[in-house]
Amino acid sequence: MEIVITGRHTQIKQRFRDVVESKMNRVTAIAPDTQRIQIVVSHEGNPRMADTAQRVEITVIAGSTVVRAEASSADMYTALDLALDKLTLRLRRARDRRKDHRKGYAPATTPFDEGKVVPPAEEEADINDEPMDSPQAAVASELAPGESVEVQVGDTPIVIRRKLHVAEPMSIDEALYEMELIGHDFFLFVNKETNRPSVVYHRHGWSYGVFEIDTPENVKKLEEEKA
Repeated sequence: MEIVITGRHTQIKQRFRDVVESKMNRVTAIAPDTQRIQIVVSHEGNPRMADTAQRVEITVIAGSTVVRAEASSADMYTALDLALDKLTLRLRRARDRRKDHRKGYAPATTPFDEGKVVPPAEEEADINDEPMDSPQAAVASELAPGESVEVQVGDTPIVIRRKLHVAEPMSIDEALYEMELIGHDFFLFVNKETNRPSVVYHRHGWSYGVFEIDTPENVKKLEEEKA
């Protein structure tokens, strides 16, 4: 197992590295197939944010599963403990979900608000609405999976970073599960029931939402089929 510790705007002392290595057995006890643990420690220099000046982000890569957690505190050791507590909780949930899946249990459906299908015509134009023959669109169409590129928009100082991510279609429940593992408030996926690009997001409490995007042509076709 590889442990990589990186400091941003802060120096990582050997004592902290030793503490990290001694605590990572909590991770391997839950996820013995862990291949890599990435820890990023960031320092906030604003004195008004002294109580949360140290932020620790932990990312665990175990097979095809990626679990992430982060926490902030006045010192990096406390932030490490808080982030590790969050991480182990998510790892246990991932482990239990795999056990339920092997036993044939279906995950309980999480309550969510289903967003409407939004045709592009209903959206406001923005800097990403480019003709396919534009330099930005041409560069994006040539991206390989996992590759990213930064493109400047015309003569403006705006720079757009594009990346192609290949994802297997999944259910809404699976998307919510993946969102929880990485600790984000939203997750982009392809809905395997509709084959549409979709986003699940956290609203409040145990309430979630989902948006799906489709073209006017497909929406019209669906309406004709229902008629």
